[in-house]
Amino acid sequence: MRILVDAMGGDNAPDQIALGAIQAAKDFGCEVVLVGRGEAILRALKDQGIETLPKGVEIANADDVVDMHDDPATVVKKKKDSSMVVGLNMLKEGGGDAFVSAGSTGALLTAATLVVKRIKGIRRAAMGPVIPTKTGGGAVLIDCGANAECTPEFLLQFAFMGSYYAEKVLGIENPRVALLNIGAEDSKGGELQKAVYPLLKQAGEAGAINFTGNIEARDVPLGGADVVVADGFSGNILLKGIEGTALFMASMMKDMFKKNVLTKLAALLCMDGVKAFKKKMDYRETGGTALIGLSKPVIKAHGSSDALAIRNALRYIHPDHHLQMAREFARELEEHGRIYGYRFRPEGELHGKPIDQYRGNCIEAKAFQVMMDNNLDFDVALYPYELVTYGETGQVCQNWMQYRLIKKYLE
Repeated sequence: MRILVDAMGGDNAPDQIALGAIQAAKDFGCEVVLVGRGEAILRALKDQGIETLPKGVEIANADDVVDMHDDPATVVKKKKDSSMVVGLNMLKEGGGDAFVSAGSTGALLTAATLVVKRIKGIRRAAMGPVIPTKTGGGAVLIDCGANAECTPEFLLQFAFMGSYYAEKVLGIENPRVALLNIGAEDSKGGELQKAVYPLLKQAGEAGAINFTGNIEARDVPLGGADVVVADGFSGNILLKGIEGTALFMASMMKDMFKKNVLTKLAALLCMDGVKAFKKKMDYRETGGTALIGLSKPVIKAHGSSDALAIRNALRYIHPDHHLQMAREFARELEEHGRIYGYRFRPEGELHGKPIDQYRGNCIEAKAFQVMMDNNLDFDVALYPYELVTYGETGQVCQNWMQYRLIKKYLE
């Protein structure tokens, strides 16, 4: 795995960016290419006591820098030699497997769209951070700032992309998809929410996604959905609100525990729980946010990222998820209009076998497997490769990944 890192992007570049990338190369065994001003990178590392580049780390020189004041629309044209544009071009040409930047969000999104390109059929790439939830699994918030103004079609695609991402990357089976709104009733919201709701409902009824309806902001951290669909403006407000609440609570807890000797003793007794809470709410532990919908993996790290955040942003990319996801997503969406996961389909024709040939701890589990395979028999199913049995609406599973998971559970 070869990861390209924008060493000049973010508030703490290049020293913290380079340190985090080097730590990631050591911890995760990946190759790292630091893209940026070579002399500045080496000088920053020397100041940290690192005289030579460790094994697996190299520098790709780029003389220019994209700063927060640059117009995103002109970055690719006017700053071709910047670390961001050079890195994205390297990604496009196969010089790396993924690109990470803590630089300007607008510039990164625009440059990635123009250089790396979107997956065919995707109208807008979106940011999909994973928000910590009470249930522990986290929820994908899509979008949270990449697209302030959206159409119903954009939000519908966000729902599909977020659902697939939650299933493939987070491992959530049949993820619950909800629309961020000011109320749970389907009549709530502005024109955009009212227009997209019936589209999401229709997709849910067709079995394409598991749409559960509207969700209010307060229910997101409580685990009310696995995927939260929003326009970038609303999503960003939700995200920043959660970040601010976490900082407020952490500050209040600190003041509370420092009050007197007894509270300090209490702090010692529950220190493990306090540390776990702080870690869960710390953006640095997540590291970065995937720009979902691009043809190759691009990760946006927080603008204030330090070495820990950059290290964890590189951990966030895994070849078994991002690279495979982009290829499969593109091919199956282009050919079939949805994701079936054909690579996970068992070889040959399926048919119900004698019940004693199935594995399982009880007769009911074995019987359920007989029913599944019988419904996908070529002589029974209407579209066996698409998991549709007799009758247009009789879909056995949403995709072959779900089929495999159900079988594994029953076994």
